[in-house]
Amino acid sequence: MNKKIAVLLGGTSSERKISIQSGYAILESLLKSGLNAYPIDTRDHSIIQLKKEGFNKVYISLHGKGGEDGSVQGVLQYLNIPYTGSGIMASSISIDKFRTKLLWKSRGLLTAPDIYISKKKNISSLYNFIIKKILKLGFPILIKPNNQGSSIGITIVSCFEQLDDAINIAFSYSNDILIEKFIKGKEYTVPILGEQVLPPICISTNNNFYDYNAKYISSSTQYFCPSGLNTIQEIELKKIAMLAWNTLGCSGCGRIDVILDDTDKFWLLEVNTIPGMTNRSLVPMSAKEIGISFDELVLFILNMNNKKLF
Repeated sequence: MNKKIAVLLGGTSSERKISIQSGYAILESLLKSGLNAYPIDTRDHSIIQLKKEGFNKVYISLHGKGGEDGSVQGVLQYLNIPYTGSGIMASSISIDKFRTKLLWKSRGLLTAPDIYISKKKNISSLYNFIIKKILKLGFPILIKPNNQGSSIGITIVSCFEQLDDAINIAFSYSNDILIEKFIKGKEYTVPILGEQVLPPICISTNNNFYDYNAKYISSSTQYFCPSGLNTIQEIELKKIAMLAWNTLGCSGCGRIDVILDDTDKFWLLEVNTIPGMTNRSLVPMSAKEIGISFDELVLFILNMNNKKLF
């Protein structure tokens, strides 16, 4: 008898729309492969009921809070239902950009210099401190929510006059924000599938950086796979990506995003533990480069070792 598979999608995060697109693409693929799969929108359906409803496997296609932060993983762990992607701890760390960077720095990996600010603190009392730190970083800077994906809430700031608005935007999405030095260069993403690093993708956008518009709206964004890196650079990038992935304890399928600066140094940006699976998504594009179709990719992710540890 076929396992009953729940495809978790939608949810309540700011990435709901993308999650629905990814989730239904995955669902259609599973059904095409003859599997007994159903869409479960966690905004409207309690996952506590999944066990009683006969589900015995879960494909997680939730992005952002409530999907990538370890919370849904914890519930599924409690219910003893196998699920795709990283476990509780790796998920909760990976969505936290600041703590992710701390772990990466501990392994000697390059990440952009930053300032971490919590809403719990009185921002006005820290203002002089923040200004001094920004002067050390130098403009331009990026101001971003600490735990959002899809580049939501990120602003590039070129002068102090833009600072307040950018901070307020970031705080509207998260209680903690990061102010980072903007690293200018070429952006790459490195998909990881189990223990295998897939071909890197070079991303080219007309925008100042690869923001939400460039990812999901603009038709001018270009993706290059093969990436155009020389053999030595690609080997180095793959090593960096796998070290970054393993340092966080991630598993399953995901992506590591990096910038190559004008001195040929790779700077880590962030990790995505539940990558998009839409027609614009990058993991399927990379997998296709080595002959893995979308349907094969979905099945591979579903059938990977789903045992999770606390």
